[in-house]
Amino acid sequence: MEVVTAHGLAGVALDEADDPAFLLVLTHGSNGSVDAPDLLAVRETALRLGGAVARVTQPFRLAGRRAPGPQAKQDEAWLEIIAVLRDRVGDVPLVQGGRSNGARVACRTATAAGAVGVLALAFPLHPPRNPEKTRADELRSAGVEVVVVNGDRDPFGVPDEADATKVIVLAGERHDLNRDPAAVGTAAEPWLRRWAGSRGRAARAVRTGGP
Repeated sequence: MEVVTAHGLAGVALDEADDPAFLLVLTHGSNGSVDAPDLLAVRETALRLGGAVARVTQPFRLAGRRAPGPQAKQDEAWLEIIAVLRDRVGDVPLVQGGRSNGARVACRTATAAGAVGVLALAFPLHPPRNPEKTRADELRSAGVEVVVVNGDRDPFGVPDEADATKVIVLAGERHDLNRDPAAVGTAAEPWLRRWAGSRGRAARAVRTGGP
């Protein structure tokens, strides 16, 4: 499907489910695609858990550009896409995720989107060979639980344990996380289960008036 945003057309590959346990929305890095091995591994895990999964090609990539442009415009377009997907899938827990630049978008917009959690794959903590330009604040200010999955050989760095709810470091992996993509899906699984469970917790709160 395609989604018209204020900043161009976005593409969405949507795997729907009957009575989905959650909605997982994933996106690519600056010069990547939604068919990246780590994204596909997480998609497979989420589908097995009964989630609906949307893989979003953002407007800048659909237009053939390699750079996302101003953050404000990128985030605005993302939130428009999320609104369309939530209307289509229904009132289920939203999990945002992405790899590299897509992980940054997921963190920055998590609160505004109403997400229950963020899955940040290959989070680019800093530009290569420029560690003083840290982006840790994007993780710390997400406002929801953030789980990072990075490789220990990533030239963009590895976030500190204090930067996120959980930082999972995969041995031998670089920024592309393609040495063992299945390990990325395995790392995501318990957190997707946890976030899917927020639907039941919310329903119980409505019935009982408490958590």
